[in-house]
Amino acid sequence: MDFDFSDDQEQLRDAVRRWVSQEYGFEQRMAIVKAGGFDRRRYAQLAELGLTALQVPQAHGGLAMGPVEAMVVMEELGRGLVLEPLAATALVAPTVLTQAGDAVQEAWLPRIADGSALVVLAHQERAARYRLDRVEARAEPRNGGWTVSGEKGLVPVGDQADAFIVPAGTAEGLALFLVERQAAGVTARGHALHDGGRAAGVRFDGAAATLLVPGAQGLAVLEQAVDVGIAALAAEAVGAMDALMALTVEYLNTRKQFNVPIASFQALRHRVADCKMQQELARSMSYYATLKLGEPADVRRRALSQAKVQLGQSMRFVGQQSIQLHGGIGVTMEYAAGHYFKRLTCMEMTFGDTMHHLGEVSARMQETAGVFA
Repeated sequence: MDFDFSDDQEQLRDAVRRWVSQEYGFEQRMAIVKAGGFDRRRYAQLAELGLTALQVPQAHGGLAMGPVEAMVVMEELGRGLVLEPLAATALVAPTVLTQAGDAVQEAWLPRIADGSALVVLAHQERAARYRLDRVEARAEPRNGGWTVSGEKGLVPVGDQADAFIVPAGTAEGLALFLVERQAAGVTARGHALHDGGRAAGVRFDGAAATLLVPGAQGLAVLEQAVDVGIAALAAEAVGAMDALMALTVEYLNTRKQFNVPIASFQALRHRVADCKMQQELARSMSYYATLKLGEPADVRRRALSQAKVQLGQSMRFVGQQSIQLHGGIGVTMEYAAGHYFKRLTCMEMTFGDTMHHLGEVSARMQETAGVFA
């Protein structure tokens, strides 16, 4: 099987890598963290590169690129620990909105493509335990429209977003709605995340909502959107692990004990080799996740859970070992290694942790055996 990237994909990778190196250095990132964890100006720069239009249809001003291009972009953003949630706004949200009516698509997709609107998925609830079908938020028909009531947590840049995609229960089942942040009855309380990013808890009290996907198809579309998010997260994690390993190897070649670089110590070299193995396992499963996004739902869901299991194991191992290899400097705020570890830890908990997805794989094993069978 040919895993080489096309010339266009390599050019896209180079463009994003140049932007990260020029506009998103470690000191610049730390300034964004101190300012709240999200920078509209940096997000506008991503839009200028065309990244916010990646998976918006051409009819609405987008580039209509595929999942491989999205994977390439997310790897490079992962290397730079970019805080702006491009996957949430430019990959996950369009997956849902392209399933909605023409009026909704015309109103929001061009604004997503040009970066002028932030639309994010608000699906996590306190009691759900990562289960997408457990939703306490409710939607009720009113005056020819809909209202939504409930609470959602850990919504990416929820206090900065322009609108939310909200799963809520109806008489017909789980449906998806669009609720604008400025609508009456919406309260968003922003907070910092452990990795320096920004999220919010959002409360809906009878907020006016637009139906995107009815109850008969709501859960299937939500699962598809989350799978797109998992694939993007896997690619971002691979990029972050690449950068962290490069930083670790550079440190081992620089730090000296007994007048020799500690990279010459066999025990440490073995640790690096183990990290490299986990890193490459993660990369292969990131490719696997991306290539399975176009498969039927049952095949796709199992493949994405398999990928998340391996990514979770690899992120934890590479992160912990890299900190151990650095020693005390690895956990200082002034050094990048600890920030990579924080980001990898948060990614392991996003869209379901390793144990959750191990259960998902087990539930879909049927008559087969083994996580990768």
